[in-house]
Amino acid sequence: MKSFVNLNGRAMEVLQKGKAGTPILIMTGMGCSFEEWTNITGSLCETHKVILFHRAGLGASEMGAESHTTAAAARDAKSLLDALEVTEPVVLIGHSYGGLCAQHFSKLYPQQVKGLLLVDSTSDSLEKLDELPDLTEDASDDKWLEDCGKFAELDESELKKIIRPMLSENQKKLPNPIQQQLIEFQQKPNLYKAMKSEVENWRADAKTIKSLGSLSGIQLIVIGRDKKYAVDQGIEEGWPEAELRAQEHLWHELILEQSALSENSELFFAEGAGHMIYLDRPDLVIAMAQKLTQTP
Repeated sequence: MKSFVNLNGRAMEVLQKGKAGTPILIMTGMGCSFEEWTNITGSLCETHKVILFHRAGLGASEMGAESHTTAAAARDAKSLLDALEVTEPVVLIGHSYGGLCAQHFSKLYPQQVKGLLLVDSTSDSLEKLDELPDLTEDASDDKWLEDCGKFAELDESELKKIIRPMLSENQKKLPNPIQQQLIEFQQKPNLYKAMKSEVENWRADAKTIKSLGSLSGIQLIVIGRDKKYAVDQGIEEGWPEAELRAQEHLWHELILEQSALSENSELFFAEGAGHMIYLDRPDLVIAMAQKLTQTP
């Protein structure tokens, strides 16, 4: 059930499924709707209370005046759990940028975390990615920030004439109403304003997260994408092979490093999955989430 929760005068869009069992909180990737997780949440909610939210500016969540940082996302997540009267520790799932937010949450509120599942998560050493050449000029952070700034200044009707989202093959397998919501999600100016702020802050955020130390023995499962699959997929989409291989090699190393964030960790690579592991291999994400709920 979707609803709105008031966080200090700002409306947050929240999706809750299930009513009993260990609570599971999912933090989505940058520019990603929680609707994409419908297959995973549909399975997990049979035995667990599942909670998802759109960060400030995403979906129908209001922007607010605060900068869009991982610390702000972590505080919002804690305030949301308090508002929903969730007092027991949660299994926290974070994908991509949401994984960086989940790491920040886990270090600020370790007593609130029963287990942490990082799904092809952004690394707190993300500055290492700056050492690589961009796949193309259009793929640079500077170009992305420029585009986001332009899109953020348009009204929704103008943006719809420019942004015509192409759904992936896995997204096209989702129910038709959700497909339509995913298209509309990407055509809202606030989304680009929020992403611009997230990208502007994430390097400083990563340094802050790293400075907070380890995950204090929290049960951690790290899932990384299939390096060969990601390279083959990129080549098929027309990206330069040499740059792709260099990028995937470094991303693989950063995922390996994440397994050292806690002395109580496991590492898996999702065969046949790209960055959107939750769409390519929902079975693996479900299994690992269930595993964390069952740990003492």
